[in-house]
Amino acid sequence: MEIDRLRKVFRSSLELPEDYDVDGLEYRGIEKWDSLAHMSLVAAIEDEFDVMIDTDDVIDMSSFGKAREILGKHGVEFA
Repeated sequence: MEIDRLRKVFRSSLELPEDYDVDGLEYRGIEKWDSLAHMSLVAAIEDEFDVMIDTDDVIDMSSFGKAREILGKHGVEFA
């Protein structure tokens, strides 16, 4: 499932435990999600889903939910 792939990317990029609930996660909601980690997360999402996220969306990606929304604009469907 695509949602599980996105969760895995968030956990991996932000160095979170495999069972960490990322669905409600927001930018700067945890210490590890700072500006540097944000760029790493964006790159990992782009690699995982084979998309190019434009600058406005990089800036706008303020939560896990927003990442889902942005990927939806690239044709990624979440059940």
